[in-house]
Amino acid sequence: MKTLLVTGCAGFIGANFLEYWYETYGDEWRVVNVDALTYAGNLANLGEVSSRPNYEFVKQHIENADAIGDEPGMAAVFSSYKPNWVINFAAESHVDRSIENSTPFIDTNIKGTQVLLELSRQHNVERYVQVSTDEVYGSLGATGKFKEDMPMDPRSPYSASKASADLLVLSYVHTFGFPAVITRCSNNYGRYQYPEKLIPVIISKALRNEALPVYGKGENIRDWIHVVDHCRGIDAALQNGVVGEAYNFGGDAEITNLDMVKRILAHLGKPESLISFVTDRLGHDFRYAMDFSKAEKELGWTPKISFDDGLADTIDWYVANPGWQLY
Repeated sequence: MKTLLVTGCAGFIGANFLEYWYETYGDEWRVVNVDALTYAGNLANLGEVSSRPNYEFVKQHIENADAIGDEPGMAAVFSSYKPNWVINFAAESHVDRSIENSTPFIDTNIKGTQVLLELSRQHNVERYVQVSTDEVYGSLGATGKFKEDMPMDPRSPYSASKASADLLVLSYVHTFGFPAVITRCSNNYGRYQYPEKLIPVIISKALRNEALPVYGKGENIRDWIHVVDHCRGIDAALQNGVVGEAYNFGGDAEITNLDMVKRILAHLGKPESLISFVTDRLGHDFRYAMDFSKAEKELGWTPKISFDDGLADTIDWYVANPGWQLY
């Protein structure tokens, strides 16, 4: 039986990916999930996945090659499980937190990636996918979209750490012939997202009739992709991506932050008077938008979930699952 090693899959995107993986491939593979269970990691996200017969969980920070107390280090994990494929979801990912303290971002996103790359190389991993972000490209003006051949121009400690990790991956490809692929996506939304990101924050606060914080004038624009469409893209890159290439995934759904908040309020039947404009984030990127024509051409991937349907489903899920309303 082949082994898929995934990191950070007690978090938002990773948990959704494991649901997608088992729905698509059943129990054909052994799946080993390594997660540090930091503030955004929650084993409850995994639901029935945890009871699958070939699923195993290891608690560890990916930057720890050696054992820490009773927890096996990443070197022991690789030696024990001998993974065939590795997907790295593990990351510190909140821009505001990176502005307050960048150290965890350097540790997990850069050092952790280096540990995974080196152990994967030593153990002859057949396929490695680095899950990255559109934020490595920087910020767009009123027109244009991010393309994979654009130079990286990160603007926050978070995006700088992710860009650094991408460059490490590419260095292993070019130096060692390492079989890695990079994926970059626009803003994800969907079930299980930790309630510090825009959509779950707004839902949670609106349900409690609290003030809804919106940065600046709410004019910053994001391209939104449903997390299940993102999972499909990661799988497509894993199966068919060209080694050394990066693939963009977007939802073709650009909207201002203010319009997003208004849509959520309308769905919940809450008044727009709850909106409270707050001091803008430092270095706040104006606009993100993804050109995913390369993924469409080379991987046969396009988003399938419409923004209207996906957002409605997401809001309804948070309403029905108040345990995620923790902000």
